[in-house]
Amino acid sequence: MQKSPLTPAKIARLTQQFEHYKAQLLQLSWITQGSIFQTQQGTWCWTRKVKAKTVTVALSAQQAELFKQAVAQHRKLEVLLAKMRDISQTFLLQSVPGPLRRKRSKPS
Repeated sequence: MQKSPLTPAKIARLTQQFEHYKAQLLQLSWITQGSIFQTQQGTWCWTRKVKAKTVTVALSAQQAELFKQAVAQHRKLEVLLAKMRDISQTFLLQSVPGPLRRKRSKPS
């Protein structure tokens, strides 16, 4: 079953959504992966994966606050990228006709 090509209105809407998310990317500040936690002793740690190994770094309270913000920014980045990928895939698959699809034959 072949999907119908995108209408000009749908192309405009997808383009507008994509540009909106792209503009939001430019609003992001410092980014980093990982998580921040406070130990029972009251010290702060940043933990992340490096080459399939967990790496932990001790942080000051001021560093921990900056890292919390950077981790939150990274999570926003991942959400925005997922939305942009979905829009891109929709556009790329439906903007021009693809090959005809064959129906699967039922096994005997």
